[in-house]
Amino acid sequence: MAKDWTLVIKPEKGLLDIDLKGIWRYRDLWYMYVRRDIVTVYKQTILGPLWFFIQPIFTTVMYMFVFGGLAGISTDGVPQPLFYLSGIMLWNYFSECFNGASNTFSANAGIFGKVYFPRLVVPLASLTSNLVKMLIQLLLFAAVYVYYVVIGGPVSINAAALLFPVLVLMLALHALSWGLVVSSLTSKYRDLRYLVGFGLQLFMYATPIIYPLSAAGDKFRWALELNPLTPIFEAFKYGFLGAGSLSWNGLIYSAVFMAVMLFFSVIIFNRVERNFMDTV
Repeated sequence: MAKDWTLVIKPEKGLLDIDLKGIWRYRDLWYMYVRRDIVTVYKQTILGPLWFFIQPIFTTVMYMFVFGGLAGISTDGVPQPLFYLSGIMLWNYFSECFNGASNTFSANAGIFGKVYFPRLVVPLASLTSNLVKMLIQLLLFAAVYVYYVVIGGPVSINAAALLFPVLVLMLALHALSWGLVVSSLTSKYRDLRYLVGFGLQLFMYATPIIYPLSAAGDKFRWALELNPLTPIFEAFKYGFLGAGSLSWNGLIYSAVFMAVMLFFSVIIFNRVERNFMDTV
């Protein structure tokens, strides 16, 4: 007669092993994390989901006043609201996914110490919930875009806009790989999180969000092109706004950088996961 075993002994997991079957088996937990991230954040607020629109609107207005007005930074002829909204929407998605992945161990130490489930469920759920938020903000971008099309504004869409799902996927995987490395390191070195938070703010200014890449000139352009996020932001603006530049070499460089970082992040994450509870 078959027996129901209560203990199953398996070989030690390798550094490159990703429990894809386990992630799929715990997809209900994935859904619960996504729902928690979306619903509970604004559950007891007065405006609720309207904050998804209010935050980018106020940020755009501030950028228009400071960078477009006082500093006089060019937007390559693109209407300022569209230019800043496009950059803010993509950057918010990247930064929130990065922060969610980088807090995987520190924010879930209590849960990880009580029950087992594939730890990658948590950062993957963060990517999904933030994707929903970005799609909501995309509606705001689309509304402003239609307004300028109706009044005959200097905007034009082209075939490069079809790359949008690929660009979002690349942003998500960049954020995931960088976040997993930071999460693994901060589980032992707690003060690193403060440096990372400050560095992320500085990194935003090294990405063409509040200025076009053309504004950097030949002197600093090469430095900005070393940023693997630069070709992603430029490709989005080129496809939807008709400004910016579409560099296939830049996108290939970004994809290779992403693949290498993802490879090493999985190794580091799996290694730290083994003795995580001993160091937290």
